[in-house]
Amino acid sequence: MKTIMVTGGAGFIGSHTCLTLLENKFKVIVVDSFQNSSPIALEKVNFLLEKKIINIKNKFKIYKGDIENLNFLEQIFKDTYINQKIDAVIHFAGLKAVSESVRNPLIYWKTNVGGSINLLKVMEKFNCNNLIFSSSATIYSNKEKPPFQENSLKGPLSPYGNTKLTIEKILEDIYKSFPNKWRICNLRYFNPIGAHQSGVIGENPKGSPNNIFPLILNVAASNSRQFEVYGKDWETNDGTCIRDYIHVMDLADGHMTSLNYLLNNPPQFINFNLGTGKGTSVIELIKTFEDINNLRIPYVFSKRRSGDIPIIIADNKKAVEFLKWTPKLNLSDMCKDGWNWKCKNPNGYND
Repeated sequence: MKTIMVTGGAGFIGSHTCLTLLENKFKVIVVDSFQNSSPIALEKVNFLLEKKIINIKNKFKIYKGDIENLNFLEQIFKDTYINQKIDAVIHFAGLKAVSESVRNPLIYWKTNVGGSINLLKVMEKFNCNNLIFSSSATIYSNKEKPPFQENSLKGPLSPYGNTKLTIEKILEDIYKSFPNKWRICNLRYFNPIGAHQSGVIGENPKGSPNNIFPLILNVAASNSRQFEVYGKDWETNDGTCIRDYIHVMDLADGHMTSLNYLLNNPPQFINFNLGTGKGTSVIELIKTFEDINNLRIPYVFSKRRSGDIPIIIADNKKAVEFLKWTPKLNLSDMCKDGWNWKCKNPNGYND
């Protein structure tokens, strides 16, 4: 049984991925500061596994702490290696709000890049050389015509995107120095939304949400008066930004599939886009949400946000070919499952 460390494992994508890994007989060690997440998410993961009568005794361990703390990371590896080896790391931990990164770039460089360097130092020290990195479609240039392929032109428009691309470059340098040693996979995913079909775990942003879907959910739940659409003069059919939305459970499955691919193939450095390959405008997302859930989302237009790109769509052919992975859930599923989560958890994990 393989042991996987998941940094940021209590976050939105992290918690759904932990659930998927544990359902598929991996041991999981979560490392999370809970700065932008809640430990309750992991309690809910445990609850879902108990409901399925899956025994995770001694298979699910949680450490509270920050990957910027090198000594903390080293101690986890030391503790773990007394009984078992950490076979791979899935690295989610980091800050992820584009607009916040524009306002405060230094924190993003310190946390995202500095924390990742710490993690890599400790992995190298303990001879753990298998890594899946949570990258982002924001690394692609808006001068490139969508859909984006893995070799499309890079040119992030935000400090957040710059940190993701920088970490990818660091990882590539490490691989080139030790090509017979490291297995590294960068997963560039697009816009994850939705929630686990049970409504037990979902997206739980702390403070004011930055991502589109939690904002829509807040309006639907009447926590906000109206939804703000950033710009109506983009070069798209209806003037609003187009994104490639992917169900978080398809994304979690993509992480597990990538992990199996890495562990069962020779050392390599590889990039995959995880998206559906379908573009949806902001207005189309709102209309789908309204139709599937039989409610209305009032919205207003405001000016464009700094760092936004008009169209972001994945070319996912490489992931389909190499990983034999395809998204199974559509936009209606995302809207239905996301609303189910919100209805059952109106205050997120603070209920």
